[in-house]
Amino acid sequence: MPSFDTVLEADLVKVKNAVENTAKEIGTRFDFKGTPASIELKDKEIILIGDSDFQLDQINDILRNKLTKAAVDARFLDVGKSTKIGGDKVKQINTVRNGIESELAKKIQVLLKGSKIKVQGAIQEEKVRVTGGKRDDLQAAMALIKAENADFPLSFNNFRD
Repeated sequence: MPSFDTVLEADLVKVKNAVENTAKEIGTRFDFKGTPASIELKDKEIILIGDSDFQLDQINDILRNKLTKAAVDARFLDVGKSTKIGGDKVKQINTVRNGIESELAKKIQVLLKGSKIKVQGAIQEEKVRVTGGKRDDLQAAMALIKAENADFPLSFNNFRD
């Protein structure tokens, strides 16, 4: 029976390179000289430190540009709130989305059941496996999922005939 997997996976190597390039640019830019501005990647968290929220916004902008150049969708970033840390510094933790959360997986499953397409969606850990009788039904399901979930950079892999 034909099937495919709906996944939400960022290329973490490209994300790491984008973070490193952002750190280099922060080190060389004139407006960041003498400030505690920094960026660091720990597992799937990107930690930004700066003097103010404005400076964090600038670092985020640089990061998004570097991610775009590395062909990584900026929608993978889940931007956190900025919090004050010692003195006049501010810290922000951005998370790299990896894997479909259960809420989104259930939404995709309900979407598939509500459509007239003859496919079934099964939640498997951090992905949704879609199975159907015909290849055309699966392609229609892909188009439907992409159209309804434009906020997330979903991709499809493991297509089997």
